[in-house]
Amino acid sequence: MANDISSFILRSEWPPAGDQPEAIDRIADGFHRGDRFQCLLGVTGSGKTFVMANIIEKLQRPALVLAHNKTLAAQLYSEFKEFFPDNAVNYFVSYYDYYQPEAYVPVSDVYIEKDASINERIEKLRLATTKTLLERRDVVVVASVSCIYGLGKRKAYEDAIFRFSVGETCNRRNFMERLVANHYERNDMVLEPGNFRARGGVVEVFPAYSDLAVRIFMEEDVIERIEEIEPLTGKRVLAKQHAAIFPAQHYITSTEAIAEALPSIEEELRIQVELFRSQGKLLEAQRLEMRTKYDMEMLSQVGYCSGIENYSRLLDGRMPGETPGTLLDFFPDDFLFFIDESHITIPQVQGMYNGDRARKQTLVDHGFRLPSCLDNRPLKWEEFCLFLRQACFVSATPGDWEMNISSNVAELIVRPTGVVDPEVIVVPATGQIDDLTERLRGVVSKGERALVTTLTKRSSEDLSEYLSEIGFKVKYIHSELDAFERTELIRDLRKGDISVLVGVNLLREGIDLPEVSFVGIVDADREGFLRSRRSLIQIIGRAARNTSGKVILYADQETGSIKSALEETSRRRQKQTSYNLEHGITPQTIQKRVTSLLPEKLMEDLTDDIFLRPGGDGFTRQELEQMMWKAVEDLDFERAARIRDMLQAAQGGEIYRAAMDRGKRRQTAQSKKHRRKDP
Repeated sequence: MANDISSFILRSEWPPAGDQPEAIDRIADGFHRGDRFQCLLGVTGSGKTFVMANIIEKLQRPALVLAHNKTLAAQLYSEFKEFFPDNAVNYFVSYYDYYQPEAYVPVSDVYIEKDASINERIEKLRLATTKTLLERRDVVVVASVSCIYGLGKRKAYEDAIFRFSVGETCNRRNFMERLVANHYERNDMVLEPGNFRARGGVVEVFPAYSDLAVRIFMEEDVIERIEEIEPLTGKRVLAKQHAAIFPAQHYITSTEAIAEALPSIEEELRIQVELFRSQGKLLEAQRLEMRTKYDMEMLSQVGYCSGIENYSRLLDGRMPGETPGTLLDFFPDDFLFFIDESHITIPQVQGMYNGDRARKQTLVDHGFRLPSCLDNRPLKWEEFCLFLRQACFVSATPGDWEMNISSNVAELIVRPTGVVDPEVIVVPATGQIDDLTERLRGVVSKGERALVTTLTKRSSEDLSEYLSEIGFKVKYIHSELDAFERTELIRDLRKGDISVLVGVNLLREGIDLPEVSFVGIVDADREGFLRSRRSLIQIIGRAARNTSGKVILYADQETGSIKSALEETSRRRQKQTSYNLEHGITPQTIQKRVTSLLPEKLMEDLTDDIFLRPGGDGFTRQELEQMMWKAVEDLDFERAARIRDMLQAAQGGEIYRAAMDRGKRRQTAQSKKHRRKDP
């Protein structure tokens, strides 16, 4: 139960301005009077995150902010951390760096075994999220759609929490057995997250969700002292009277639950095998029987088996079709639900269940899994809606469903900086590349940045290659790059290491790029998802944080989507311009420090701290040399050698890049090392 009643305190250097005060009051009042659905229609750069933070502070209620991808979630997480430095802001996204789900392709008779690579730092942040939700109310969780996937029952997780106090009687052996039951492993040599070690009457535990370890002193089965310590040095940080060790993983399965589930698994196997045999599917019957009996033997002997999540419904004691436990179950009834970029996020949530169901039904039909595996699934749309007790849909282009269902719509059109929506010009598509090239030269000559969007990955690759050949500092961003690489490209664009970024559909929603003053939309008259009204408005918004913003639509004809996007942009520009004139505001380009979008804990895997300033800029050669000699004086020769290698490998401004390359190689090696088939 929550025992922390800390209040939300928003830290900001500026007060709400423009349309923000009215939007904050309108949405907050709607939540206060009990409105279930509201919509915040906010243009790019209008401060939607700041408005959400103010609403949370005003209502003093825990909140979940749902985003449609990891990159946007990371940016929101960073912003909320700045607004609420004294409160709990957590990051909950999928912990897979790589994920290949189990599947069967009947046409080619190909079975694909599940394969995955887990990012252990993201797993740590996920565990910290559930722990915080159970301990306090001043919590903001920024999550991706992965939060609707099965996480295990909340009650089983809560029941597994190991609480103890100074003066309590506790047998040392029983103490360690409780840790093992919570999926902690004993390692007397190295203390790492998820491990514990015991030396005499001292037990040290490194919780899987924490940066600090816990040291417990026992004397004749009595806990005499509890300390929080630094895991590396063993230095005491804090003495405590009470402590709690939360499970090292979300899915908790007890020996009793396995014993109760085995007869149900056996009975379901019998029924399914008989069904296959009655249909003449002898291969499927034999395949299912062999595989399931092997899994049952593993469960009974070691308490675990490959693909144990496929038996989760039986292990949890759920009825067929019953809603699985998810992160949403950990929130109190009065939490605020913000769905960012709702026009993308809502359809994504709606499509998750059917895709998962189709893949698993094929496995069931061909004897690879029991029918109960279908209940290891994400939430259905109607189940998800039950958690929308009070929700606010946030988008510059809300979907029809959000607009129709919302009882209150607050517009956030006027930006605090006074920046108006960019000028939009339609240019004939004939000869578009030559025209684009000339315009890009003008943008680059002024030290500004540009985005160019195409319709296909191939055309983006070709255009990027062509621009590079004629002298532009250009990169191509696409879906095959991981979150770290995409984040690095965006960072490089903002820093000026590259001037032009070419892509298809990855830079529309949510990403802040105030340095971008030009957006070129190639083949804008090709009607479809990528050139729909909402898509065009979102792309246009990428240049809406710069006073020099300009957007060129290359089109030989004015489609309905282009006409509608131009009308909406014109309406917004008119309102923004009128407000600026009325209040004597001079537009100013948004100033934003160049930082990593990803949480700092994740970026530690990419870079060595000795090669980066706190702000992210590379150290100079002189500074590195001073650090190298300081390391020598401290007898830290390993550190000194690493700095020496960097000085030899890098030249001037390339030091930062060399550090990033080194970090990426290390991350790839770690990813391969930790890859396993059954997380």
